[in-house]
Amino acid sequence: RPRPQRPSPRRAVPLAHAEVGVGRDRPPLVLLHGLFGNRSNFQAVAKALALHGTGKVLTLDARNHGSSPHHPLMTYEAMSLDVQQLLTRLGITKCILLGHSMGGKTAMALALQRPDLVERLISVDISPVSTAPVSEFSAYISAMKSVKIPDGLSRSAARQLADDQLRPVVQVPQLRQFLLTNLVEVEGRHVWRVNLEAISHHLADIMSFPVFHEPYPGPALFLGGSNSPYISSKDYPEIQRLFPRADVQYIRGAGHIVHQDKFEEFITAVLSFLPPP
Repeated sequence: RPRPQRPSPRRAVPLAHAEVGVGRDRPPLVLLHGLFGNRSNFQAVAKALALHGTGKVLTLDARNHGSSPHHPLMTYEAMSLDVQQLLTRLGITKCILLGHSMGGKTAMALALQRPDLVERLISVDISPVSTAPVSEFSAYISAMKSVKIPDGLSRSAARQLADDQLRPVVQVPQLRQFLLTNLVEVEGRHVWRVNLEAISHHLADIMSFPVFHEPYPGPALFLGGSNSPYISSKDYPEIQRLFPRADVQYIRGAGHIVHQDKFEEFITAVLSFLPPP
């Protein structure tokens, strides 16, 4: 008798994506957002890079984020496969990968698994090591899960109510605003569009990084914010081991969301790392 099919970790989910710019002779740029983000986080960056003649720029929604499908599995191997499948579907045989935070780890995993697909790599404010204490993020997820919003409220009233309910746990206003971008209205009810179940179940996976033995041979840029702890000198040996051609740079005065804090400086640093047109 045929055995029942379990959901396959090898089966990628079809990612939602957007494109700007026109294809030049260079590989397209693929931008990957961080945890609780979506592809619009990189919209302004994509437009600015395309205006500078970088060719085609793609922004993606990770699984369980934005408009991409939900799936119970949330590991870097799975997220890397999603991006690989999208590249195949779009006929892209080589790209330049830029990822922020969780997206940076997905980008690194993809480059290490399939170096043939990645012409060069930019990791924004994240190292190939275990990140922040999981407990902080668990608290945010619990707070998001416990938000109660009556049906029929306007969007602004719903956001205000959710903001009030998150405030005791998520004290930083910018972080609350960021989390609230995930509150959407579906058939008159306000719901979180991120898959909180899958994220909370795989939080340890998201905060850590898979083990790799073979280094990525291409050029890599680790671009950190000087006010952020996420790329620290104690990570340099591991960056060096996995990315022997890595350059580490910091943007002065930027926190974790480097491209938001210091937009112009961020664009300049990315452009100077890209191959000349």
